[in-house]
Formats: sequence, structure tokens, C-alpha cells
Amino acid sequence: MNVLIVFAHPERHSLNGALLDTAIAELQAQGHEVKVSDLYAMRWKAAVDRSDFPNMPSGERLKVASASSREFAKDGLTDDVKAEQDKLRWADTVILQFPLWWFAMPAILKGWVDRVYACGFAYGVGEHSDRRWGDRYGEGMMAGKRAMLIVTAGGWPEHYSERGINGQIDDLLFPINHGILFYPGFTVLPPFVAYRVDRLDEPRFEIVSEQLRQRMRTLATTGPIPYRKQNDGDYQIPTMELKPGLETPGAVRFVLHIAEPEPS
Repeated sequence: MNVLIVFAHPERHSLNGALLDTAIAELQAQGHEVKVSDLYAMRWKAAVDRSDFPNMPSGERLKVASASSREFAKDGLTDDVKAEQDKLRWADTVILQFPLWWFAMPAILKGWVDRVYACGFAYGVGEHSDRRWGDRYGEGMMAGKRAMLIVTAGGWPEHYSERGINGQIDDLLFPINHGILFYPGFTVLPPFVAYRVDRLDEPRFEIVSEQLRQRMRTLATTGPIPYRKQNDGDYQIPTMELKPGLETPGAVRFVLHIAEPEPS
């Protein structure tokens, strides 16, 4: 299996860096090929601006989606973006690894998504009609590929529990799992989250490392988050609202978009 890890931490000699080494070593031990996009080491340009579209006429007003679509279709995007798109095409599984900063991913990783997920590549694809609303949410360019998050957090697990002050971790990560990974078609695995990382001593690090190794061993077999596919009949088109009566009893907000598990 080909595995791409997009790594977003400014210090390679950090806990995140050690976990990256653990993941790479285990994946390679299992016979997988691994590529790493270390965004800070690459000095990745995070902000989208006119320089991302070098063929754009100087007097034209920048509309990112339309400029992205036009340049992607003409193979006119910048070389750094095209290189990352090639890695995504190559990969069978994509892992985004990052520390949870202010309840979200670091800006450099969001900038990777903003620039690499070009219109015509990760969005804006497929038929739009009264039967379909594009190839997205379970369909699209990344369909057939797996993806997951490796996340570190400074808070306790209880802080990110259902009643925790920070909000439930699944809710915090929903915009990434559902909106960045599931939207272009990835099959999304449950995230790996390490908590209280600023206070992680050597014995606890060994426990977390072994848990991560186990997740890397089961990348191909771990059951995905059962998100509802957009075009499989659960949503009204064009409003894209979940049809009445399909929700799990008591489900609200984000959980509405997770189907009940199939009976075993």
C-alpha cells in the first residue's frame, strides 16, 4: 500500500516528530511504501493569492474557484501544488498529522488544503442535476482511498469528552474528517488522538507509540466512520438536507450525518 503522511509541526525533534517516526517505521515494517510531506521543512506557502495562478491576466479580478478550475484544466497550477496532487494520486491512504492548535489544524496545513484541493481536482467535479449534486461526500477524485488523522492535544481526554469543556473531540474534528476528507471521496477512518502530550513521560510515550503502531498495522482493515453518502438517497436534492425519519433516535447536528452501523 502507498501511504502519504502530510506532517504539520514546526519542530521535527518533537513528540509529533517521534510519533511520525513511529508511524513510518511500522508502516515500512508492514511492507508499505511511505512518502512524507513535511510542510514546515518544505516551507510550504499557505496563503492562496494571485501567484498561485501564474497565467492569470494581470487585470483580471481574482476569483479563486474559477481561476483554480481554469488552471487545473490547463495544467497551469504551480509546481509545488502539482507535486502534492501527484502524491495524492499515488497514495492509497492519506494521513494528516498535526497538533490541535486553537481547536483546529495549524494554518500551514489548512493552507496545504486550500492550495492543493483545486477546483476540478478535489471539488467541482461530477454531474449537477435534480438527481445528483456533484461527486462529493463519499464520491469524487479520492474515492477508493482511505484517510485518517493523527492528532496530538495538550488537554485531558475528559476535556474532549461528551460533557467536556472543550467539546467532544469528534465534533471538533468533524469539519476535517467530513468536510476535508470525506467531501472529495476518502473513506475516513476514526482518528488517532494522543492527549496530555505536554506531560507525556517515557512510559506513557511507549504506550501511545504502541497504540499508534497498532493503528498502522490495521490501516487496511479498520472500519471507517459510517458517514452517509450524498448521492445514495439519504439527502433531499437540491437542499441537501437529511430526509426525515433516517436519523438515529436522539441524533442531532453532526451525528445526523453518521448512519447506524450495519447489523453484524
